[in-house]
Amino acid sequence: MLIVVVTELYMNIYILSISIIGFAALAMAWMPSITEKIKISYSIIFVILGGVLYSVFKGLPDPLPTSPGNKNYAIHITEMMVIISLMGTGLKIDDPFSFKGWATPFRLITITMLLCIGILTALGMYALNFPIATALLLGAALAPTDPVLAADVQVGPPLQNEKENTRFSLTAEAGLNDGMAFPFTWLAIVLALTVQGNSPDIFKWVYYDLIYRTIAGIACGYLFGKALAWLTLDIPGKKFFLKTKDGFVAISATLLVYGITELIHGYGFIAVFVTAITIRNYELHHKYHLKLHSFTDQIERILLAVVLILFGGMLVSGILKPLTWEMALVSLVFIFIIRPLTGYLALTGTNLHFKEKLAISFFGIKGIGSFYYLAFAVSAASFTNVDELWAMISFVVLISILIHGFTATLTMKKIEEEFTEETKKT
Repeated sequence: MLIVVVTELYMNIYILSISIIGFAALAMAWMPSITEKIKISYSIIFVILGGVLYSVFKGLPDPLPTSPGNKNYAIHITEMMVIISLMGTGLKIDDPFSFKGWATPFRLITITMLLCIGILTALGMYALNFPIATALLLGAALAPTDPVLAADVQVGPPLQNEKENTRFSLTAEAGLNDGMAFPFTWLAIVLALTVQGNSPDIFKWVYYDLIYRTIAGIACGYLFGKALAWLTLDIPGKKFFLKTKDGFVAISATLLVYGITELIHGYGFIAVFVTAITIRNYELHHKYHLKLHSFTDQIERILLAVVLILFGGMLVSGILKPLTWEMALVSLVFIFIIRPLTGYLALTGTNLHFKEKLAISFFGIKGIGSFYYLAFAVSAASFTNVDELWAMISFVVLISILIHGFTATLTMKKIEEEFTEETKKT
């Protein structure tokens, strides 16, 4: 009798869970239109929905990544979200890749990101009394702009010929820096292992984690992107039997290049984005890019609905309990002062308009990538203050969702209107 009751309860929770997923995925189909009407990011709506659901239904799956047994789920669900988002991000950039044309995002992933990591590390050590490994992990996790939650400030689908600098810069930055922050996550891991009695091997970190893994990621992404572009864009015009029209090729390519790159210990995040950029630049005006991007966008939004509901569940389940006022203050300083100032500093000397510089500097949206870096690092080494890290990063993501979610649509619309007026005058 007990087995029957337990089984029935489990089935009810399972059915309830898949019903919620189905509802969330269905609702996501209309969310872009709703966002356009109400001028509020759908991220806010789904986080609130998650909080309500987890407050009402107590038997839903435990959303807390700090709970025993949830470590792997936190890594893999955020990992999947980020790599799919990186593929979609790369595919929708109309601007052809060049170091000169991409100077602005390169400034953001070098000057801004490095300064953010350094300043947050210092604040973590001296304002929050975190050990250096924990403080560095905080900086590495929060410095990158998130490609997943930044849709409201990014360019639209491919082949739209968008020439607006703000959206392009934020899109390219989000794609580039999620991989470039990884070496510093590994440095935090090296320092954490040192505390546990291992000898620090900074030389190995330089040649292996910084140089080799980065080069391996770039090389794998470029070679695989070239091969896939040849198969999908070039060959079909010559060999009819190899023609494909399926958009799921983008997801298949994402998983394959990520897996292969990680198997040779390269940075899979970098490889996925480079693959997307390589495919996109192989033939910039090919209509197949629309199908590839459309499929990745649909899968990404379905997964995002689930992740945001889980995040709402995390908030009502106590993820913020370890947050102190000092941690909250550092978080707010980072969002409203450090990122904007370092972003603006990086853009000094460019031809961007003052308002464009302000927008690019302010909309350094934080999100799912930060959760992944933290979950990955704490699974690879033993860090102190882990609960505090989860609380602080969750708080930053929450504030970022709220502040940027309420301001992004209106701000970007205003900038685009001014850009259009300037274009007409010239």
